[in-house]
Amino acid sequence: MSQSTGTHVPQFSVIDSLNNAPVSFFHLRAAFTAGMGFFTDAYDLFIIGSALVYIKPEWHLGNGQIAFLSSISLIAAFLGAMIFGRLADVLGRKRIYGIEALLMAVGAIACAFAPSFIWLLLFRVILGIGIGGDYPMSAVLMSEYANAKKRGALTSLVFGMQGLGLAFGPVVALTLEASGLPPDSIWRIMLGLGALPPLAVLYLRRSMPESPRYKVLVRGKSEEAANDMARYSSGQVLPHSTQKTSPRRISLWTMLTSPKYLVLILGTGGAWFLNDYAFYGNAISTPEILNLLAPSTSTMTISSWALITFVVFAIPGYLASIFFMDAIGHRRLQIIGFSIMAFAFATIALVPGITHAVAPFLLLYGISFFFVEFGPNCTTFVMPAEVFPTSIRTTGHGIAAGIGKFGAFVGTFVFPFISAAGGIKGAMLFSAGVSVVGAGLSRLTLPEPSGQTLEDLEGEGGVPPQPVVKISDRSGQPIESGSRS
Repeated sequence: MSQSTGTHVPQFSVIDSLNNAPVSFFHLRAAFTAGMGFFTDAYDLFIIGSALVYIKPEWHLGNGQIAFLSSISLIAAFLGAMIFGRLADVLGRKRIYGIEALLMAVGAIACAFAPSFIWLLLFRVILGIGIGGDYPMSAVLMSEYANAKKRGALTSLVFGMQGLGLAFGPVVALTLEASGLPPDSIWRIMLGLGALPPLAVLYLRRSMPESPRYKVLVRGKSEEAANDMARYSSGQVLPHSTQKTSPRRISLWTMLTSPKYLVLILGTGGAWFLNDYAFYGNAISTPEILNLLAPSTSTMTISSWALITFVVFAIPGYLASIFFMDAIGHRRLQIIGFSIMAFAFATIALVPGITHAVAPFLLLYGISFFFVEFGPNCTTFVMPAEVFPTSIRTTGHGIAAGIGKFGAFVGTFVFPFISAAGGIKGAMLFSAGVSVVGAGLSRLTLPEPSGQTLEDLEGEGGVPPQPVVKISDRSGQPIESGSRS
């Protein structure tokens, strides 16, 4: 123990203080800043289903063109996640955080003014690259700011903004449908509104400091990390002294040739692929599914049913993940969610009459949505931000997210063809099989990260020598006496 006169305060390394800090305003500010990107991701990806109701007759689109417009942003997101994920590990999180938000805003505005099918397709690619890049950036920055106890909840809080984006889409669609505006204006406003959230938080994103874990463990800049924490936490965490650190770096070649990391890529990316096939295939095609269920129903009624499904089932699922994920376990919740999704999809497909009865169908369809969110849709986002080491964390998350978005592309692209060939029953039965495989893959390939520090998950036990910082309350007074050297 170090000895000195006067009042002593507890001294902690930057990493220890992150792992043990209670949830406070600076965590919530980081979650809001990251989460608005996910609000936009969800809105932009899913609003195309409602917009196509108006675009299809105006531009006389065929089934192939509709399939491409529905899914092209997802294949672009595959590229965006891979590219931005790698760049964030090589150049640093802060240097590119916000660029992907700018791409989303530019892409959304361009889509609103698209003069033809080809141009709209091109602008949806730009939008998709930005969306894909937002996945590793937002997830990893939040997980690296979070404490060990509530890391799942805080990272899920970011992803939970997707639920609000899902609900906001039908609200916008209903409002514009009731406005009496011409169809050409309705779909353009739908797509253009996706530019507002990323523009609103662009300054906040660019003003966030570099991840302290990245600065300490990859760059070896412990003093800068401690000072960043002091400023960003409004003085709740203050730098005390500094020591040199030895940076840890894992090369891309090592990552892609190591059996350990390849299994993690298989587990995180494979589970995400399977989840997104089922989730996006169903969610983006919800208007079409409901139209098959009740062909004579009006567009406004179908939009109302979609809104009810998202609000009653999907949003509570997101909230349940935020509040219970850490207690249940991240891997365990993923397995539970996949299993109940499989049950709901199989019941829709196999029980006679359900695909012709609105109320029973919407109930089971809603249950599947609840356990998508209270399960793999949240956990597949959270776990890649935990299980990879710091120097390849956004790379790993970007690969997993990219594989997931490719699954979303496959699901969105092929779902109309599967439903055309086998009806709702065939599409739901296939989704049930996908969910069963997802549960099995999660069990076989993934560790349980809940309750562990990110450093313990790296398997190296502990962290290099770092600066120690003193923990103070809002008035600047020490929280308790004592010290640690």
